[in-house]
Amino acid sequence: MRFGQGSKFDIKFKNNDALMRLIYINAAVFIGTILVNLPFWLMNSEMSPKTWVKTWFAVPSNLGDLIIKPWTIITYMFLHIDFWHVLINMLWLYFLGRLFVQFLGSKKLVSVYIAGGIAGALLYIISFNIFPVFSTVAPIALALGASASAMAIVVAIATYTPDFIIRLFIFGNVKLKYIAIVVFVLDLVGISNSNSGGHLAHIGGAIFGYLFAMQWKKGKDITAWVDKSIVFIQALAKPSQKSRMKVKYKRTKSDFEYQDKKKEEQEVIDHILDKISKSGYDSLSKTEKEILFRASNK
Repeated sequence: MRFGQGSKFDIKFKNNDALMRLIYINAAVFIGTILVNLPFWLMNSEMSPKTWVKTWFAVPSNLGDLIIKPWTIITYMFLHIDFWHVLINMLWLYFLGRLFVQFLGSKKLVSVYIAGGIAGALLYIISFNIFPVFSTVAPIALALGASASAMAIVVAIATYTPDFIIRLFIFGNVKLKYIAIVVFVLDLVGISNSNSGGHLAHIGGAIFGYLFAMQWKKGKDITAWVDKSIVFIQALAKPSQKSRMKVKYKRTKSDFEYQDKKKEEQEVIDHILDKISKSGYDSLSKTEKEILFRASNK
């Protein structure tokens, strides 16, 4: 999969790239689980750290277990046991996450990842406790992986910029909305097959991604609560320090000056987005790409 543009993305963790941080965390958890399990596998031990990790960090459909382990509704979206599972999820996250960041910013990527993962977990839990077909497996079922979170990001960006064209290896140029539709339908059809819980979680993430993008277009942010929660947790994690007070005097802009400037900036962004929808990302000049990139990170 290749984007129709030539700009390079900084993928260094130290530069606070939210997309790469999410990928690094998922990869680190996966590798850590494998390394912890390796000695036990070599010794042919009946003990399995993998089983312990799944028990305590994958999200259960059993409501009694969920009450005892409420953190699993978050931890499950960073947990993978199978190599192909983590690889496919990270590829989806990387390629479509880059596009998401370009249009909506890194901060919203993290918010949609977490909120979409929670939405996927909730749909899976509710479905397994409502529909009789799952009654035999509901007491022991577990869900894990970043699929619901990745699906939320895929559908969100596909809803926000549906006609954006990306180039697929075999199929050539395809509009983003068609990719999202095909993936969603495949999950819908797959519910009655194996991995029903996984497909339900994907659908939950997809629904949230769609709702987020539709509300975002209206100027509403349904992930604001995630941002506030992250800020709160970061504040708790940092030791309280008395910072030195610096007083600076400068002329503040009037409300009219501020609004005029914001209006001008928005008109420029709207012009760039219209140009993308009509002629594609490649039609932008270098300056227009830089303006769009700066705006996405505000």
